[in-house]
Amino acid sequence: MRSIWNGAISFGLVSIPIKLVNATESHAVSFRQIHEADGGRIRYRKVCELEEKEVPTAEIGRAYEDADGSMIPITDEDLASLPLPTAKTIEIVAFVPAADIDPLQMDAAYYLSANGAPAAKPYTLLREALKRSNKVAIAKFALRGRERLGMLRVVDDVIAMHGLLWPDEIRAPEGVAPQVEVTVRDAELDLADALMDTLGEVDLESLHDDYREAVEAMIAAKAEGGAVPVPEPGGGDGGRVIDLMAALEGSVRAAKEARGEEGGVAGVTPIAGRSAPKAASGKKSTARTAGKGGGAKAAPAKSTARTSKTAGKAAPKRARSGASGKAEAPGGGSGAKSADGSGGRSAAKKTASRRRSSA
Repeated sequence: MRSIWNGAISFGLVSIPIKLVNATESHAVSFRQIHEADGGRIRYRKVCELEEKEVPTAEIGRAYEDADGSMIPITDEDLASLPLPTAKTIEIVAFVPAADIDPLQMDAAYYLSANGAPAAKPYTLLREALKRSNKVAIAKFALRGRERLGMLRVVDDVIAMHGLLWPDEIRAPEGVAPQVEVTVRDAELDLADALMDTLGEVDLESLHDDYREAVEAMIAAKAEGGAVPVPEPGGGDGGRVIDLMAALEGSVRAAKEARGEEGGVAGVTPIAGRSAPKAASGKKSTARTAGKGGGAKAAPAKSTARTSKTAGKAAPKRARSGASGKAEAPGGGSGAKSADGSGGRSAAKKTASRRRSSA
C-alpha cells in the first residue's frame, strides 16, 4: 500500500518513525457526465472570472473569502510559518478507555506502519502497551493543511489510527427525537428482545453491496447490447403505519425460518364443516365392535384360554388313556373325561343353555 504521509509518533520522549497508509477503499461505481444529445463528455474547466479564460493549475493559488466577498490570498509560506508542532508528528496526548470515544467522532481510518528497522522495537512496545492496558491513545496530527484529532488502537498486529472530529464539530441532536410522548409496553420490549436474540450475530464478511452488484450487472448488459435485468421490487412498507405487535411477531417468525428454526408451535387446523376427531373415540368404537359383532369370535378366545390351562392337567390322562387303548375326546374341558361321547353331549347341552340365556 502506498503511504500518504511520513512522520513519527511522539510517545513521551520516544519517537517512532512511521508511514501513514489508507486503511479503507471505496468500491462505489462512479459515473461521468455526458451530453445526452451526442454522448460527448462534459468536463469542468477552471476559468478566471475577470479574464474569462481557462487558467492552468500552476497559476492557481488559494485565498480566504471575507464576509464582504473580498479575497485574502494565503500562500504556502504563510501556512509553513505557523507554529504547528504536529506538522510531521502524531503527538499522543492521553490514554483513555475505548468506551469514552463517541462513535459519532470517528472519521477516516489509517494504518500506521513502522518506517525502517530501527522503528520496529518502539513500534512493538507501543502496540503491546496498548494491548495490555485495554485503552486507546488520543493524539493530534496534521494532515492536508489542518490539524486533526486521532485515536490509536491495535488491529491484529498493527497500530491503526482513526481520525476524529473535534468535539465542537458534533452537532447536538436537538429536535431529532420524537416530540410526542410514547409509552412502550413490556410485551413489546420482550418481542423486541426476542427479535434481537433471533437475529443474533452476523459475519460481516458475508455482507455485500447488492446495489453495486445490480449496477455492475446493468452496465455489463448494456455494454453487450443485451436486455437490462430488472430486479424485483423491494417489499418495504414505505412508512405505512402497522400493528407493532404483529410486526414484531412476524419479524421473529421470519427470522427463525431464515435460520432454519421452527417458527412456532404446530397446531391442527380443522377442515371447514368437520369437527376435529377425539383421540379416545377410536378405542371406544373398537370395544363396541368387539362386543356386538364378535360374539362368535370372542368365544373361541375364551375356549382357547381354558384349553391352554387344562392342557397341562390332561397330559397325564392322555398318557394313561393311550396306555389303556381308550380314545380321548378332542378338545379340552369335560370332553376329555370320557371316550363314550357323554362328555361331548354334556358340552353340547351347556352350549345350548348359554345360547338360550343370551337370546
